[in-house]
Amino acid sequence: MAAVPFALALVVVESQWVPLHRLDRGAAERLHAAALAHPDRVALLRVLSDWVWDPVTMRLLVAVLVAWLVSRRAWRLAAWAGVTAVAGGLIGLLAKSAVERARPHLPDPVAHAPGFSFPSGHAMTATTTCAVLLLVLLPLIPRAWRALPWAVALVTVAGVGYTRVALGVHWVSDVVGGWLLGLGVVTATALVFEAWRSDTGRRRSVVAEGLEPELTGPDPEVLPTEPPVPAPPAGRRPETDQFQPLAPQRVPGGGAAPDRGQASPPTASTSEGERPC
Repeated sequence: MAAVPFALALVVVESQWVPLHRLDRGAAERLHAAALAHPDRVALLRVLSDWVWDPVTMRLLVAVLVAWLVSRRAWRLAAWAGVTAVAGGLIGLLAKSAVERARPHLPDPVAHAPGFSFPSGHAMTATTTCAVLLLVLLPLIPRAWRALPWAVALVTVAGVGYTRVALGVHWVSDVVGGWLLGLGVVTATALVFEAWRSDTGRRRSVVAEGLEPELTGPDPEVLPTEPPVPAPPAGRRPETDQFQPLAPQRVPGGGAAPDRGQASPPTASTSEGERPC
């Protein structure tokens, strides 16, 4: 199910749907004209695209995160982050090679990029990286501040897409395909991680809490134990003893005291007429 949106986008791109082609062409031409009219903006776009939001920079962030998780002995979470980043890169390359879509050809291009166009590797890497960082680090961020990292992630993902189209190296549909494929990869690996957690006896987490809420503890891999049952207060009988039957009392002569609900048997001195009716 996680790959369904990307599969639909792929079908639309491969079928060369006319409305999509018109949208791609119109957006590319307008942004290219704006880039030619403002060369100073092109320099800023290149810095953002080639350095700040470059896939190598994004993957280095994930590598630093994995190293930190290993130092915290969060082996399971470190494995998930590394596998998600590597799987995203490999799946993106396979998709590019399978589709073989040409990049935009514009007059007086302001930037060049090698390889095929669909899906955008920059957009996909930004999506997977921001998702990994969010899902890992959210438990460490106070609830009052959690809107800030979400906003930074959204600005980063949207900004990467804008720079790639504005520089004339991708179509709009390439960027959307990269976003969808990145979300599909993260969703698939997160579901596997949740199943892994369930097998170890941990409760299911929610997106707002991150993948591993136990990361806030000293040892995230230790399974939390149930709290001990408190002992009853001193001088109070346990509940299990409150309704136990009393032992029969002994009476002088060695016999047992009769039950309150039973009549006493007649004694030898009782006459026949005095027997109870």
